[in-house]
Amino acid sequence: MPEIFTVNVLLTLLGLPIFILFFLFMAKRLTVWGRAGFILILSLFGSILEKLAEEMGLFVHSIHWKHFYTFWGYFIYMVVLLSFHLLTKSRDESK
Repeated sequence: MPEIFTVNVLLTLLGLPIFILFFLFMAKRLTVWGRAGFILILSLFGSILEKLAEEMGLFVHSIHWKHFYTFWGYFIYMVVLLSFHLLTKSRDESK
């Protein structure tokens, strides 16, 4: 059914939750600059791994897809995720 449902459900159901747990676990132990570097490195690795997975035939992108889109997507995703996590954490601690 790849022509109907093109999202890899395994990545969505297993990969992302494990990635989020790892990311938040590591990020809360780092300084602000460490978090920035960590986010940049993970974004770069995400883009590289996507390219490798595509070369191995695990999925196919449009011919117009640029892998730096993935870099920026992961970067923005992790910044927003960490921001909400830190915001709710500080709000809970102030109660």
